[in-house]
Amino acid sequence: MLSVFVFQQFCAQNENTERKAMRMKEMKSFTQKMAVGNTNPNTLNYDLQYQRLDLTINPAVYNVSGSVTSHFKPNQSMSNIYFDLDNQLTVSQVQYHGSTLAFQQLSTKEIKINFQSALAANVLDSLTITYSGAPATANNAFFNGTQGGTSVLSTLSEPYGAQDWFPTKQSMNDKIERVDVKITTPSQYSVASNGKLMSETALANGQKLTFWRTQYPTAAYLVAFSVTNYVKLTDTMGNPPFPFINYIFPSTSTNTTSMSNIDWTKTVMNTFETYFGPYPFRNEKYGHMEFQAGGGMEHQTMSSMGAWSRGLIAHELTHQWFGDKVTCGAWNDIWLNEGFATYGEHLANEKLLMSNADFLNYLLGQKNYITSATGGSVYVADANLTNVGTIFNGRLSYSKGGYVLRMIKWILGDAAFYQALQDYHSRPALAYNYVKTQDFNASLLTSTGKDFTEFFNDWIYGQGYPTYDIRWKQVGSTVTFRAAQTQSSNTVSFFEMPLPIKVNGTGGQVAYFALNNTSNNQYFLQTVNFPVASVEFNYEYQILEKNSTVAQDNTLSVSEAGKDTFALYPNPAKNELNLKGIGQPTDFTIYSIDGKLVRKETYQPEKPVNISELVPGTYVLKIKDKNVKFLKK
Repeated sequence: MLSVFVFQQFCAQNENTERKAMRMKEMKSFTQKMAVGNTNPNTLNYDLQYQRLDLTINPAVYNVSGSVTSHFKPNQSMSNIYFDLDNQLTVSQVQYHGSTLAFQQLSTKEIKINFQSALAANVLDSLTITYSGAPATANNAFFNGTQGGTSVLSTLSEPYGAQDWFPTKQSMNDKIERVDVKITTPSQYSVASNGKLMSETALANGQKLTFWRTQYPTAAYLVAFSVTNYVKLTDTMGNPPFPFINYIFPSTSTNTTSMSNIDWTKTVMNTFETYFGPYPFRNEKYGHMEFQAGGGMEHQTMSSMGAWSRGLIAHELTHQWFGDKVTCGAWNDIWLNEGFATYGEHLANEKLLMSNADFLNYLLGQKNYITSATGGSVYVADANLTNVGTIFNGRLSYSKGGYVLRMIKWILGDAAFYQALQDYHSRPALAYNYVKTQDFNASLLTSTGKDFTEFFNDWIYGQGYPTYDIRWKQVGSTVTFRAAQTQSSNTVSFFEMPLPIKVNGTGGQVAYFALNNTSNNQYFLQTVNFPVASVEFNYEYQILEKNSTVAQDNTLSVSEAGKDTFALYPNPAKNELNLKGIGQPTDFTIYSIDGKLVRKETYQPEKPVNISELVPGTYVLKIKDKNVKFLKK
């Protein structure tokens, strides 16, 4: 996704205007191929392993011409092959082993190529498509203009714009293992692109051939180039060092603020390598190519930049791990790109850019923005894939997705959290591949031994946020707490979270607690060996909540806290549930996770609740003031 970030605080009701403008561009692009969704079924019968783009570009002319050679391996016998390609471009020839093949350009923005005889499965093959034309302008995937009086032409293909300027495979299930980009231009121009610069060769008639190669698997929408009279800055970064290459406009090269921020990339790279792990494309480079789209785009190994704020630099750099190395495998899971990159904002702010007070103010702004509406899920349900505003939602996909990661860090602790992130993008089945929310959840379980399914149901698939009423009372060295919760959306019956509590003493003493809140009106007893003056809740904005209150309440009963022995077990359960702490016949209800009533009856003490007829899944049992989720196996 076109990633936009500006390190300015969000207000409670309005999204940052620059990010909003960028999302509007993304949504416009997405709309053009909404019917395709996450995959094109016509391209699922082969693995696209290599593409070589041999193109001729003059940035002063809105046109692309040349050929694309594709190496592919059929996963079944097939008599034809499809590539995604806008029919506004004209294909003149398809060559296959020295002969020409029949083809059709379809209104569905595909080219269908017919083989003279069926290809065998699992045998590597190749063909070359020659084409030319002026790419469609609707998606802004291919655009030109001028900077400093000189022509500039760039691409920005996310999410479905790659097909606007070259034949490829855009389905989110098959990365291209290797890509070569060879572009012929008038000799006064420089070409920036993915991967490693292999050569620049002078040609006849005042032309120049530039050859870039990336040997890391790449999503089609992350292939990009930009052409103008760039100033090229060559440096190194990291330890051990690898190339840091920037292609910038001449006017930028004389702007001291921009140049300072570009150089700062080396600092934030060191920080991200410390917390996220080694930069994923060390064998090639990292860098930036300046373009005129505004904001930024995380093109693999070389982010396209329309501005040079440190926040934007940090956001796009985060994407190299989360979005490029591991890429969301469906637009439902776009938070795996944008939520993680937004978390990169948190990390850069916390470690490099802000004082502690400013960072807390930033978090408060994010929290207020996220809770400015009561509903909406981070995960985009299939039914909402036609709603581009839901997919590219700044409040949910970006900010709430990022804050969800902050809450996971609160639950796990810093060391375990960052190790889990490094494990996630390094697992052999996930590294340099497409991933989905369930993959991240499974990776967390493997890394930490903690099952986050309940958490994901609440915070990723569920909607809204909790509001807490925290009451406390001190008797001697014992402080009794009671935590009550209401939810902004009925899609979540109860948010199970460790509650951050700070206790302040009359003499300046401080104590910290994490109260493991698993049911409503839950009591907790804590030892505090000093007189308590006040209690603070969510004191460093560790969790999402809104309008919560904290009050001293001398009516709290310590004996009630001692009686809080309710339990539901086993969980998960197959046929029966046992309830502990209910001493008399009591009505109870069972709801499905989406809030539908499944059963209502009376619990008989010490007699198991039969759940054998329930369909496997997550349910909520409500009895008295208890709302407890359980999993039916």
